Amino acid sequence: MRPTTLLGLAFVGIFGFLVVNSFGDQVAGWETFEDAAVSGRKAHVVGTWVREAPSTYDPARNVFTFVMADTAGTTRPVVYANPKPANFEDATRVVVQGRMTQAGQSEVFEAEHILVKCPSKYNEGGEFEAAEPGTPVTQTSAEL
Repeated sequence: MRPTTLLGLAFVGIFGFLVVNSFGDQVAGWETFEDAAVSGRKAHVVGTWVREAPSTYDPARNVFTFVMADTAGTTRPVVYANPKPANFEDATRVVVQGRMTQAGQSEVFEAEHILVKCPSKYNEGGEFEAAEPGTPVTQTSAEL
């Protein structure tokens, strides 16, 4: 083989390795807090904000903390080194991306990103969920 061909194959191999290595953490599936603690890697945890538990924002440190319950019902404190996301109070679901860490005797989820899922203001009546695929949804002018 020619040296330029070998160099090109080496470049493609290194690039492929870097792509797989870089995006490996991003492609991880949804986990519970327990799974995230066991794996020790970056995880996406889906759950709901526990409204009864205190949530705080410390402007001096720029840290927002709240308690979240995952889909298995396990609750953990979440620490987010940014201000509280917009529409956080309206969220029906919360997705946090980050890692579980030990804070003293308890486990804390350190979030790098928070996504909030709010109820849609465009689908309050649920007509789109009730519609059969392929059939148009019609509204009267009084409903609009």
